[in-house]
Amino acid sequence: MSVIYLILPLAILLGVIFVAAFIWATRNGQFDDTDSPPLRMLNDEDEPGA
Repeated sequence: MSVIYLILPLAILLGVIFVAAFIWATRNGQFDDTDSPPLRMLNDEDEPGA
C-alpha cells in the first residue's frame, strides 16, 4: 500500500509534463501545417546538386 504514495505523484507529474509539452508544441506551431508534409514525398523534382 505504501508504494501508491510513490507511484501516484509520479504518474501525476508525468501527466503534467506531457500536457505541458503538448501545449508548448501547439503554441510554437508544430501542428499548423498538417496537409503539405505528406504531399512532399510525391514531388518528383530532383534537388540541385544531387
